[in-house]
Amino acid sequence: MGTERFYITGFMTSGKSTIGPILANVLGWSFFDLDKVIENEFGKTIVEIFTDKGEQEFRNLEKQYISQIASNENVIIALGGGTIANEQNLALIKSTGKLIYLRASPDIIYKRIKNKIDRPLFRDMVLSESNPEDFLVRIKSLLDKREKFYEQADIIIDTGEHPIGRTVDKIAKIVFRFIHE
Repeated sequence: MGTERFYITGFMTSGKSTIGPILANVLGWSFFDLDKVIENEFGKTIVEIFTDKGEQEFRNLEKQYISQIASNENVIIALGGGTIANEQNLALIKSTGKLIYLRASPDIIYKRIKNKIDRPLFRDMVLSESNPEDFLVRIKSLLDKREKFYEQADIIIDTGEHPIGRTVDKIAKIVFRFIHE
C-alpha cells in the first residue's frame, strides 16, 4: 500500500479548507484543518494566536500539531498558507506523507481575500481598505518568498477559476495512483 497521508498546501484562499474535506469524503478518509485544530485547542482565532504569540511561535505550534495529526492514517490535512515556509514543518510533512500544492494566481487570490479580515497577514489592509495594487504587491511578495517551498510539492494543481468538483476529481485520481503504488 502507498501513501496514506496527504497534506494540502497553498497560499491563503487557494482552496485548502474547501477542497480538503470534499477530497477526504470522496476517499472515505478523515480530514483535519490544521488552523481549526489549533483554534479549537486554544479557544482563539488564528489571528488572535498569531498576534499573541508571534509568527515564529505560531509556526512551532503548527509543527507540534502536525506531529500529532501525522500519527493518523488515511487522512487529508489542510495546512496553513505559510506552514511549509518553515523548514522543520516541510521536512516533517515530506517524511510523513505526500504534499499537494493548490496554486492560484495573485489576481484570483486578491479576489478571494480582499474582504476577509480573518487573515493575519492581510487584516490591516482589509480594515484600511487598501487599494488593489497594494494588495497585489503584498500577495506577490509573499508568494515569491513561499514559492520555493510550494514547488517542493509532490502534486501541483492549478486551481484557477475551475469548479471545485472538477479540481477534487483531478486530485482524487492522482491520489488513487499514489495509494496504489
